[in-house]
Parts: sequence; C-alpha cells; structure tokens
Amino acid sequence: MTQSSTLKNGLNALLTPQESVLVLIDHQPFQFANLHSHEPMMIVNNVIGLAKSAKAFNVPTILTTVLEDRGGKLIKGLQDVFPDQQPIDRTWINTWEDARVVDAVKKTRRKKVVMAALWTEICLAMPAIRATGEGYEVYAVTDASGGVSLEAHEMGVRRMMMAWRGANELAGGRERMATRLGARQLRQSAGRIGSAAHGRHRHLLRLGTTAPRSEGRRCGIAPPP
Repeated sequence: MTQSSTLKNGLNALLTPQESVLVLIDHQPFQFANLHSHEPMMIVNNVIGLAKSAKAFNVPTILTTVLEDRGGKLIKGLQDVFPDQQPIDRTWINTWEDARVVDAVKKTRRKKVVMAALWTEICLAMPAIRATGEGYEVYAVTDASGGVSLEAHEMGVRRMMMAWRGANELAGGRERMATRLGARQLRQSAGRIGSAAHGRHRHLLRLGTTAPRSEGRRCGIAPPP
C-alpha cells in the first residue's frame, strides 16, 4: 500500500491499466521443481494468463530471473508472451535490490506494482515489503505465485499483509497528525485575531461569540437583530 497522506478506498483503490506495472519474478524450472504449495501446472497457467492480460491492456511488464545458468530460463509459455523481451537475470535473491529492476519500474512512472513470484516466502515477500517501504502500492497475485510448502506460502502472504498494514497505519497517523496540526493552526490564527481586537471585548472574538454592535461594525461582523 502507499504511504501517502491520503488513504484510498472505493473506486480510487482499484487497479487500472494506466497506473499499473507488472513484475514477474523467477518463474523458472528449478523453482517449479520445488513448488509444493500449489499444483505447479495451475501456477503455470495462471501466470501465463496474467501476462497475456497485461499485454492485452498495455500494462508494462518486467520479466526477471535469478541465476539463470543454474535455475533455468524463464518457462517457455511465459517467454512466448513477450518474445522480444530479455528477462533481467539477477544474482540478488531480493529483486528490489537489483537496480536494473527498480530502474525499470521507475521508468514507467507508475506507483501501483503488481507482483507474482516463485517462491512466495522469499522472492515475492522480500521485494513486495521493500517496495512498500519506498512508497509503492504493491499488489501480490497469490495464485500466480507459490512456495516450497503451503505453510511457507501462507506465512509469506502474512508477512506482506503485516507490512501493508503497517504502511496503512503510518499513512493514517500522518493524516491524523495533519488534521491536528491544521486545528492547532486554526486556533493560533483565532488567537492572533483576538489579540488584534482591543478593549474588554477581545476575549469574545477568541471564543467565537458575538461581538457587541459597535465592535461588530468595526470588525465587519454583522450584528444580531
């Protein structure tokens, strides 16, 4: 979630193709061989379907792998969706520590990052939490991701939810602080106005009560009937 001072809900919280970027992480043979949270073929179909949807709606898509020489190339069905794109091959486990990936996201100028990865507990949770901390709104596609066990997958999802909740609470705290500061400034302004008034009626202006007729005319306040 974002850390902006205004929390979004309703229609403003929905994803649109115009403000989203998709990052697909480590959908490689080695990762699939150790995938035990879901039926592997289901994840294959889901991530390919996700990629095709992104392409159909012109959503920028970033493909990345880790240690391709050992883990294998990106699965063919996914690479076939973007045949001209060379995946960014990393040595970092945490995708968000690779400057090439982060720069590719920044170039899109989009703040809503949709992610799917193998495995959930490492290759999805780590960059999702890191990007959230940098102010991006991160959306994890859990059925195009998976872990080495069902428990690992679920714990990875929980870790991300905790990070997003923390970001939300931080944003809410900032919003409440801004409201309190605004109220304080209003009170200070009222105090300054009150100080400008003279004589025994000064305290009436500070309290926002009605000034006497003569004082009201001088201050531009319409007197009561």
